[in-house]
Amino acid sequence: MRAEDAEFTRFVADTHSQLSRSARLLTGDWHTAEDLVQATLMRVYRRWRRVAAADSALAYSQRIMINLFLTSLRRRWRGEAPQERLPETATPDFSTGVNERDALSRALQELPRRMRAVIVLRYYEDLSVEQTAHLLDCSEATVRSQATRGLAKLRAGVGSTQLETGA
Repeated sequence: MRAEDAEFTRFVADTHSQLSRSARLLTGDWHTAEDLVQATLMRVYRRWRRVAAADSALAYSQRIMINLFLTSLRRRWRGEAPQERLPETATPDFSTGVNERDALSRALQELPRRMRAVIVLRYYEDLSVEQTAHLLDCSEATVRSQATRGLAKLRAGVGSTQLETGA
């Protein structure tokens, strides 16, 4: 195995879960997220020398993933819609936390792609306004306004108490 291949393999092992989490939050679907991560890693591998020479290989990879996500023309099939209520069961419902996370995930999917990217990078990836602006190639003011509008839409869609509790 070439030294570059070994270095890339270590990079994938170290960052795959973080890239997968971001992709899942961006796409709203594990399968589509896996495709996005795979496409991202393929591009990273083709440019590995340039990526490895960058200040942050992870940031470079996130930039590639965000660009792929924002320019993706793939449309998700929405033929099936999950039901809000399941038939009654004899056991107590312990799924409140899951339901709250699901509601937040659904509300996140309703945001425009760029706004969703800002929310994911700022609040899930915990990047600064400056880092987010750099990744999205926009101004810091744009990041702040997109984050403010996105949070307002999420609060309206999910409810502010769920967002404040971190659900």
